[in-house]
Amino acid sequence: MLIDLFRSGFSRESVISLILFLPVILISLTVHEYCHGYAAYKCGDNTAAWNGRLTLNPIKHLDPIGTIMMLLFGFGFARPVPINPRNFNNYKRDLCIVSIAGPLSNVFLCLIGLLLHYGVLQIVFLQDTSTLISITTSNLFIMWRTFISMFITSNATLAVFNLIPIPPLDGSRIISTILPAKVAYFFDKYENYIMLVVLFLLWRGSLDSIIIFLGDKLLAGLDFIVTLIPFTFL
Repeated sequence: MLIDLFRSGFSRESVISLILFLPVILISLTVHEYCHGYAAYKCGDNTAAWNGRLTLNPIKHLDPIGTIMMLLFGFGFARPVPINPRNFNNYKRDLCIVSIAGPLSNVFLCLIGLLLHYGVLQIVFLQDTSTLISITTSNLFIMWRTFISMFITSNATLAVFNLIPIPPLDGSRIISTILPAKVAYFFDKYENYIMLVVLFLLWRGSLDSIIIFLGDKLLAGLDFIVTLIPFTFL
C-alpha cells in the first residue's frame, strides 16, 4: 500500500504492487456493495435502485476516505448501500439475507480467484520444460501471480472482516435479528462511535490476529474445495 511504497523508497516492486492492488479494490468493494443492493431489491426494497446504487460502476460505491484508508493501510470501506428494512417482505429474514450478501460475494470472488489461479497453473505446467521456464520467469506471469494472490487474500479478508458482529459491519446486522431489542437499539444508536473504535483498533492492528486466523481458515476451506475439481478439461 502507500505506506509500504514510501517505506520502500518507491521501489519498482512496490509501485507495481500498488498498481495491481487498485483493480482489486475496485472489483471487491463494488461487487460487495452491489450485492447488498441487489439482495435488498429482491427482498422488496428499491432504495438502492432509486439512489443509483444498483450498478457495478465503482464510482457510485467508493467512499473517498475509505478508499484512501485502503490504499494507505490495506483496510477501508465503501459507501454503504442505502436500504429501508421497512420495505422488506419479511424483516428479520430479509435483513439477514441482505447483510450476508456482501460477504458472500467476496467468498464467491475468492473462489473465482482460486479457480483462475489453479486453471492458469494447469495450462502453464502442461507446457514443455523450456516453455515452462520461459513463462514462469516472465514479468507478465509474475505480475499475474501477484495480482491473483492479492485478489484472493483481499476478498477472503473482506468476507471474514465484514462478518465480525460489531457495528457497523454486516455481521452486526445479522446478529441484531436475534439480539434483545434493547441491545440492538444500543448498537444502532451508537453505531458511529463504535465504528470509530473499530477503525482505531484496525489502525493499531488489534484485530489483525483474528482476521488473519479466520481468513486463513476460509482460504483453506475454499482451497480444499477447488482442489477437488478436475481441471483435465483444460
